[in-house]
Amino acid sequence: MRSSNPVFSRRGFSRDNGYAGFNTAAQAGYAQGNPYAQNPYAQNPYAQQGVQHGAPPQAPATTDRMTMDDVVTRSALTLGTVAVGAVLAWTLLPVSGTSYALAFGAAIVAMVLALVQSFKRTPSPALILGYAAFEGVFLGVISEMFNTRWSGAPFQAVLGTLAVSAATLLVYKAGWIRVTARYARIGMAIAMAFILVMAVNLLLVAFGVAADGGLRSFGPLGAVVGIFAILLGAFFLTLDFKQIEDGIAYGAPRNESWLAAFGLTMTLVWIYVEMLRLVAIFSSND
Repeated sequence: MRSSNPVFSRRGFSRDNGYAGFNTAAQAGYAQGNPYAQNPYAQNPYAQQGVQHGAPPQAPATTDRMTMDDVVTRSALTLGTVAVGAVLAWTLLPVSGTSYALAFGAAIVAMVLALVQSFKRTPSPALILGYAAFEGVFLGVISEMFNTRWSGAPFQAVLGTLAVSAATLLVYKAGWIRVTARYARIGMAIAMAFILVMAVNLLLVAFGVAADGGLRSFGPLGAVVGIFAILLGAFFLTLDFKQIEDGIAYGAPRNESWLAAFGLTMTLVWIYVEMLRLVAIFSSND
């Protein structure tokens, strides 16, 4: 199973990265509800590491394995860094051309840091927290900009993001959505098509071919696109939840919790930005 985020897609919890028992959704055993159906070390995917020179299999120490507490702690730290960066940017940077330029630069730096982390073989807390800080600056500036024109929009967007996240988690935990390999493939194909269409739309707008933002306008069409983008964000969340669940169940190393926090942060930022646009669209039509 590959996750929605670039960092998971690059080197998530997968068998080819040396973490036995991961990325097995497409295998027959996993499809039957047993990811270890063909694994002689069924109760411990790491036990085979202890088979050396005829020694009997031994389970590794569990103190260095990822837990839900690890994921929650790292996620809170990462999201907290985003929030601090946003508050500082909102407070210290007035709405002006200079602050917009700084926000654009912060977004570029955040994207570069995210890409560097995505291609690293191990999670780097410094890169992840650096990404969170610069992403926070970007979000703070654009949130202040939206709030200046549509008072209260950022607060409503935060509430909307929390509502979407809570609803997605509820649906996932209730088993109403089963994250299978087929589900992930179809969803990711739709997501990639959406990103490609948005990239083309951006180019058309930049060259003046599409007026008023094209598909990303502040009219009814823009609202439809925004709702679809939020649904994609919810889809990404289900993949992130599955990735975290599998990581804990299959004994991923503790530092992988930083990877989980990174993925969740990127997804929540996606949902917040789309929710912010959607609130502005509906406020404009009042």
